[in-house]
Amino acid sequence: MAGAAYSALSGMRNRLEELDRIAVDLANLSTPGYKTERSAQSASSRSAFEGTLDSAVDVTKGVTKIDFRQGTIATTGRDLDAAIDGTGFFVIETPAGPRYTRNGAFSRSVDGTLVTADGLTVRGESGPIRLGKGPVAISGDGTIKVNNVPAGKLAVVDLQEADAVRESGARFNSRPGKTPEPVSSARIVGASLENANVSMVDAMAHLTEVSRGFDSMQRGMSTVFNDMDERAISELGRR
Repeated sequence: MAGAAYSALSGMRNRLEELDRIAVDLANLSTPGYKTERSAQSASSRSAFEGTLDSAVDVTKGVTKIDFRQGTIATTGRDLDAAIDGTGFFVIETPAGPRYTRNGAFSRSVDGTLVTADGLTVRGESGPIRLGKGPVAISGDGTIKVNNVPAGKLAVVDLQEADAVRESGARFNSRPGKTPEPVSSARIVGASLENANVSMVDAMAHLTEVSRGFDSMQRGMSTVFNDMDERAISELGRR
């Protein structure tokens, strides 16, 4: 395979992966606390191919990082919603251990336990938070009151970017051996949720850019192979 075709093929593969990532962003536009990812592309020399390829350059995917920039905080008016303004993650209990999220769309289970939308227990500083019947209010320090009586305080930890591993849209785990430290001065905004830090306009613009790049490389690859076929036919016809 010609070196130019190889470079185009590897570039097309990377753009397909980027299209998948953009699709995930678009699917999570309405997921509270969702964080997008940023990645780059780089050139990688393939020295083992230098004897057979005109150009042995492979387009490879660079380091991918989760973008932890805060999304906008929107008021919902729902008393069990909570958003973190600044650094921090809520802690939730799963069968596999503690996990971390900025999605504060909480609910009250049948037994009164504060849970996530999918039924996982939300950890308080002293364990699970039990809510009695009555109006709920979440104060700025994370204290939850029912009928103006404290029922518990939300646990908030600082999950470092380098230690975070995404498990689902807005849920993260920490790398082995890394335990997030509590955030003592977290600011909680009650009756509000943090929007995903993805812009529909930016995502669509990026989608168009990546799609056009893929099409250009595909056309370039077709041109390379067509030229090769023409040269082969021409050379063989002279023999």
